[in-house]
Amino acid sequence: MSTLRCAIYVRVSTASKTKQVDAATFVQKPEIQEQPLRELVTQRGWNLSRVYSDRASGAAERRPGLDALMADARRGLFEVVVVWRFDRFARSVKQLVLALEEFRSLGIDFISHQEALDTSTPMGKAMFTIIAAMAELERSIIRERVAAGVEYARRNGTRSGKPIGRPRVIFRADLVPELRKSGVSWRETARKLGVGAATVRRAYKKWAASQTALNGDPDPADESGPASAN
Repeated sequence: MSTLRCAIYVRVSTASKTKQVDAATFVQKPEIQEQPLRELVTQRGWNLSRVYSDRASGAAERRPGLDALMADARRGLFEVVVVWRFDRFARSVKQLVLALEEFRSLGIDFISHQEALDTSTPMGKAMFTIIAAMAELERSIIRERVAAGVEYARRNGTRSGKPIGRPRVIFRADLVPELRKSGVSWRETARKLGVGAATVRRAYKKWAASQTALNGDPDPADESGPASAN
């Protein structure tokens, strides 16, 4: 049987400087995590492929070391991942669950030194099953929420499911002549009807043309001359 290839991941960060002391004293040393992990790998008889590390806050969105580890995992460069503690590996429970579920699908075992989680053991494999179920439940919930959002959007006038935005304005073109005859300006008429002034003018001209066709005379309220600036 070939020796399993193993990867180690460590993350360190700097503490806030509250005293005027040498900055080096505030830096967590990666060796504190890495050395016991190397000893564990040696005890198991595994072949250490690579040590991945980051010096960043756990809340950091992007971590080059972790990104590289996940990319190499997908390339099949190792069969086991060893970390010091969950919070050194993942910044949230959600990220941990998704990463472990991906490791399971790739056939990669995961060991957390401090939490004594070892998915190469029967108990660890049972944990993987629970984690996979949690990940599938989360995906199902997300799918249900997306489907509900799309259905709501379609019922409210959009086909694509994109955000609805402002409700569509129903333009009452028939009110334009009445408002103009009562002395309301073009701008105010447009404001009242919720459209632009150009739309109001077009609607009025269309109505005036229809009146000319019916009566043979231009409508006296047509203010296409100087008064149209109102």
